[in-house]
Amino acid sequence: MYYVFKDLFFPPVSEADEDGVLAIGGDLDPERLKLAYKSGIFPWFNEGDPILWWSPDPRMVLFLDELIVSKSMRNILNRNQFKITFNQDFAAVISNCQNIKREDQNGTWISNEMIDAYCKLNEQGIAKSVEVWQEDVLVGGLYGIDLGHVFCGESMFSKVSNASKAAFIALVNHLKNEDYKLLDCQVYNPHLESLGCREIDREEFMSILENKK
Repeated sequence: MYYVFKDLFFPPVSEADEDGVLAIGGDLDPERLKLAYKSGIFPWFNEGDPILWWSPDPRMVLFLDELIVSKSMRNILNRNQFKITFNQDFAAVISNCQNIKREDQNGTWISNEMIDAYCKLNEQGIAKSVEVWQEDVLVGGLYGIDLGHVFCGESMFSKVSNASKAAFIALVNHLKNEDYKLLDCQVYNPHLESLGCREIDREEFMSILENKK
């Protein structure tokens, strides 16, 4: 296990353990976070614990042309049930992602320290959000890290049915229009799979991240 100190350095992702943990420690300085995402690494840890840095193999991703939109979801979008905006209220989105109750989680991994760090990245134009509104009330959204050719999704929330799906679909359509290569979803879950995401080898993910193909 590599221990992160003050130096801005991570070992090769191939040194991650079988669970995907690569390093431990360090801080959430914006420069460290930018280096991490550019290197195929992301932080994920419980509040009060040391920071864990991950690079899982396989990696859950969405190739943008493989997005699955159900017929019922198409009908919802066609009715203009939601208003979608981009990067208009990042702080509100990440705060809602922190506070929303999730059936499969006890508490949240999004600490106040993480919110401060990602809001700084948002000020630098690196972290971005998608907002979903209903009658001027924020009812869903997501946020992540924009690397210019790959968008690294971090978390999403929904206060009404299908709001987070609407944010996800809007993001994918935006990325397709801007010729992005990939939406990084980090680790498997069945909800993401239902939207067309799938696992690929970390080596393939890194090749795309590094613009090798």
